[in-house]
Amino acid sequence: MRVGFVALAFGLVAACGASQSPAPEAGATVASSAPTAPASVTEQTAAPANETVTAAAPTPPANAAASVGAQAQSVSFDRAAFDSFLSEIRAEALQKGIKPAVLDVALADVEPVMRIIERDRNQAEFKLSFTTYRDRVITPANVARGQKLRDEHQALLRQVAQRYGVQPRFILAIWGIETRYGAVKADVPLIHSLATLAYDRRRSAYFRNELFAALTMLDRGYIDLATMKGSWAGAMGQPQFMPTSYLAYAEDFDGDGRRDIWANTGDVFASIANYLAKHGWTTAQTWGREVKVPASLQSRLGEFAREGKSGCRAIDQMSKDLPLTEWEKLGVRRPDGGELPKVQVSGALVQPDGPGGPSFLVYNNYRSILRYNCAHHYALTVSLLADRLGDG
Repeated sequence: MRVGFVALAFGLVAACGASQSPAPEAGATVASSAPTAPASVTEQTAAPANETVTAAAPTPPANAAASVGAQAQSVSFDRAAFDSFLSEIRAEALQKGIKPAVLDVALADVEPVMRIIERDRNQAEFKLSFTTYRDRVITPANVARGQKLRDEHQALLRQVAQRYGVQPRFILAIWGIETRYGAVKADVPLIHSLATLAYDRRRSAYFRNELFAALTMLDRGYIDLATMKGSWAGAMGQPQFMPTSYLAYAEDFDGDGRRDIWANTGDVFASIANYLAKHGWTTAQTWGREVKVPASLQSRLGEFAREGKSGCRAIDQMSKDLPLTEWEKLGVRRPDGGELPKVQVSGALVQPDGPGGPSFLVYNNYRSILRYNCAHHYALTVSLLADRLGDG
């Protein structure tokens, strides 16, 4: 799950991100709704409609423990309290069955990385509209790079798609946005970062759970300590999975005995696809489409508010689902004014920039993307990039 909406991939903030290929919509063809060309699972946020996009953090030095004393620190910590915290972690880990020898190595010389605490508390934030965010990510260069890799990995992508029922273009789009198609290599020692955030009180329970998941990975031999590196907030590998997501969804596609989301392209693709599949993806549909909402309906959208809580604020901000035939009756049309597809599909309205910005009707698969990262900026950009990449 994603803890901060950190765009690693296409140079959007630090390292972030053709004709459109049609995608099947339960028998229909997706409208040409991609924008003109202009990264847990991952660390997840429930972002409001005008999401706050966070600049990627400076990477703490690889030798995090040795560097702490040399840093200018505005956040202090109590040595005795931190030592007590590590003792508690060790005791609980032993109760969970993690081997003492693993803990001896993993927790040796662990120090809180104060830059991470400062980063978590005082993120350098700025607001981007969805259209600005989209246009900075979906560029001709990023689309061309994705299509080139699509062609290079076509056979592998088809095998993954067949096994998990997820179209290749969506796998590629998530891969691209998370780590620039694997080019961005997060290199923060994971135990240091997770221990730091678990010790800090702000989100201690969440990161404590992720720390135990990381220790479990070491205990089971899924990865060695030296190569267990990730983002400042603990997201790992090319799909940017948090440790709990790795344990639940990472896949060993080639059957070599390792779920290698760092270097094995098949495992990376399969893990992304498995995550979406386990969150309700269906290959019979696409994600949704851009639409036009008439003023007569815009003034009444409060009547169509979604009820209940889903655990993802972005989902809760969407309208309730209605059949496309009902939206048609309410005046919703394609961007060119044409009628909506005559198919048995339900969708919800999303307006990421509010009433004056673009509108989208999104289907069940879109919610699967939001479970990967609960932010409309992210999910819509993944969806539109996928449309631009095509399946080949």
